[in-house]
Amino acid sequence: MSRFFVEIKYDGTNYHGWQIQQNANSVQAKINHALSTLLQTDIMVTGAGRTDTGVHAKQLFAHFDTSVKFEISTIQFKLNSILPNDISCSSITKVANDAHARFSATVRTYEYWITPTKNPFLTNKAYYFPYPLDIDLINSALKQLLNYTDFSCFSKSNTDTHTNDCNITFANWEVKNECIVFTITANRFLRNMVRAIVGTMLNIGQQKISIDELSTIIDSKNRSKAGTSAPAHGLYLTKVIYPKEVFNG
Repeated sequence: MSRFFVEIKYDGTNYHGWQIQQNANSVQAKINHALSTLLQTDIMVTGAGRTDTGVHAKQLFAHFDTSVKFEISTIQFKLNSILPNDISCSSITKVANDAHARFSATVRTYEYWITPTKNPFLTNKAYYFPYPLDIDLINSALKQLLNYTDFSCFSKSNTDTHTNDCNITFANWEVKNECIVFTITANRFLRNMVRAIVGTMLNIGQQKISIDELSTIIDSKNRSKAGTSAPAHGLYLTKVIYPKEVFNG
């Protein structure tokens, strides 16, 4: 039995997120079906994380086990041939048998895209937010995040995590062409965390709440104190990093 990492990217518009659900279209189900068809055996992939309905991924890894022998380049080509147009495979790599797409990952990066002007080509790709924002004020507020590890105030309740601690190493907003892009990097993220941070920062950028109030919100560990979650369609998982030994399959 060998373990493989499959690297994929997808437009999440037409999917109820990554994870398989009854009577719902999911990215995981599409990958499972395609690999099972190609390898002629039941394949179940395990993802690096689960994105919600409408969220996109520029890079997500999933692992699967199989005893079937195959030519990686051939299977990758065939996989892209049968996957829907909104999902693609960037690579397939044999990895160490104890490598895990979710638990072996050490760094994850997300981006959140906002468009201040109505653009039909960005309808499902960026959040249309036509209100003035003080980007410098938001970036000043983001420095507060680096002083904390417990982000319970930005997490969905009743999740299956054992801890709400995350180590955020980078957080920044910048203007890119006609969009405003929020980039955040951490060792792990809680469910709904990035969208909740974005919603809270939008309040700060409109001066509805102050930087001092942000500290109070984080200290409260209470989700109801933070801002409303930004819509899913502006969110992208953009990078997942693993230790080098993972790929010494």
